[in-house]
Amino acid sequence: MFPYRDENETQRPAVVTLAIIAVNVLVWLLIQGAGSEASVAASICNLGLIPGELTGALAPGTNVPLGEGLACVAGYGRGLVHLFTHMFLHGSWMHLLGNMWFLWLFGNNIEDSMGHFRFLLFYLLCGLAAAFAQISTGPDAAVPMVGASGAISGVMGGYLLLYPKVRVYTLVPIGFFITSLALPAWVMLGYWFVLQFFSGIAAFGGQMGGVAFWAHVGGFVAGIVLIKLFARGDYIDEHQAQRWRPRSVIGGY
Repeated sequence: MFPYRDENETQRPAVVTLAIIAVNVLVWLLIQGAGSEASVAASICNLGLIPGELTGALAPGTNVPLGEGLACVAGYGRGLVHLFTHMFLHGSWMHLLGNMWFLWLFGNNIEDSMGHFRFLLFYLLCGLAAAFAQISTGPDAAVPMVGASGAISGVMGGYLLLYPKVRVYTLVPIGFFITSLALPAWVMLGYWFVLQFFSGIAAFGGQMGGVAFWAHVGGFVAGIVLIKLFARGDYIDEHQAQRWRPRSVIGGY
């Protein structure tokens, strides 16, 4: 399922959500060379998160293969900063665009529920929780972690708790055809979480198809746990009071 819009109107501009998207895009263009193989590999080595390196399970000097003819050398100059920097790296155009679309679709409403600074802190904490969840399933793993999806999973978990009944319009492929369904958020997001959970079990101790499923699970659960601590009651009341107000139309039609 691919969501493309929801019925949740925001009351305030999503400044931080847009800023995070801009940072991710700029990192992809300026640091990762817009997908240049050498630049992507270098950025993953220098700024990505390698679980075994962080935990000390990988001996310094260990080669971490990235692909044909490419490898990182583990154990030199790594620090806790990589827990943050890996959230702003991506492996491909599709990886970047998919993550940024989900962040915009769900992030604007979560930012609207708590304000700008709180949302930034919430986002980063969810990203950290996602990283630790993935590391806990494979503390000696040598596969680098990159991507914003762990933090975005936290945003989706928060959305599920705050707005479970809001309709999310989703594209669903059925054979050779694609149809559109308006689903309650709890159905769409619940399905997504179950898919991540069972995929994580199938890939326990690592990644499957290059996807860190336990990071998604950990981020999602963190979002559910943290949302009530960060969301403002007055903002939520204002948001819900205005949610179903018809949009103004030019000419009164």
